[in-house]
Amino acid sequence: MASAADVRALAQTRVRWELLANLVRKDLKVKYKNSALGFAWSLANPLLYLAVFSVVFGGFLLKGGIPNFAVYLMSGLLVWNFFATGTMGATGAVTGSANLVKKVRFPRIVLPLASVGFAAVHFVLQLGVLFAVLPLLYRSAFGPQLWLLLPTLAVATAFTIGMSLLASSLNVRFRDVEHLLEVALLAWFWLTPIVYPLALVRGRLEGKGLFWVYMANPMASIVAAMQRAIYRYADPVVNGRAVPVLADQSYAFYLRWLGVAGAVSLLLIAIGLVTFKRLEADFAEEL
Repeated sequence: MASAADVRALAQTRVRWELLANLVRKDLKVKYKNSALGFAWSLANPLLYLAVFSVVFGGFLLKGGIPNFAVYLMSGLLVWNFFATGTMGATGAVTGSANLVKKVRFPRIVLPLASVGFAAVHFVLQLGVLFAVLPLLYRSAFGPQLWLLLPTLAVATAFTIGMSLLASSLNVRFRDVEHLLEVALLAWFWLTPIVYPLALVRGRLEGKGLFWVYMANPMASIVAAMQRAIYRYADPVVNGRAVPVLADQSYAFYLRWLGVAGAVSLLLIAIGLVTFKRLEADFAEEL
């Protein structure tokens, strides 16, 4: 039979999960309250990115360089938006709930986790649209290697949670964190192979022994694996010649770098949990 301590721990875990689900549900209702289009607005951001980057990069700067550019772009952009939206939302989650934190005792860790859950709901909706609409326009661009989505999304979620825990707790003590992270994400976006081919980066850096520095960015590994999971060809043929787009044809390359990103993510979660627990006692006073 379970001990009384086990029963209490189980009850507390259940309360945390229910609170987390309720916070995610509340955020979704508040965001789309009195909105005629509702969840359809969650598609506006990626569709705008798709239109702009398809014209600028697919039509001009990379003309003829990446066939079916929309599929390549969206496969990386959606997982990036999940990370960026979840992290930025979580960074201000505690400070934005100051009245609740100061008046009610509850596990404050659910606040940043709710922001990650909120971003995850949007990501699932957008991914569903990607799989429903784009295959009608670019049927030959989608590949059979969708199983790679499972480890990719697991690592992406772990990394987002780690960043969210760390940033949300530090932002209570140091309010510049939110602003610094917002600027950092702009630079981070361009350091991740979303709108340009990873094969191009590998070709220029590997000979200098610097490619590992680029891939040390966990989001580069995550985006690259996401692209390999959805985009069919590593080297599509254009006008009779192979055009390198993805960094490697083998799955081992992506699994290896996902393993590195996964290890970094677990370490970041551990650091985030320790930091959050240490600073949590001062949240009410800081706010």
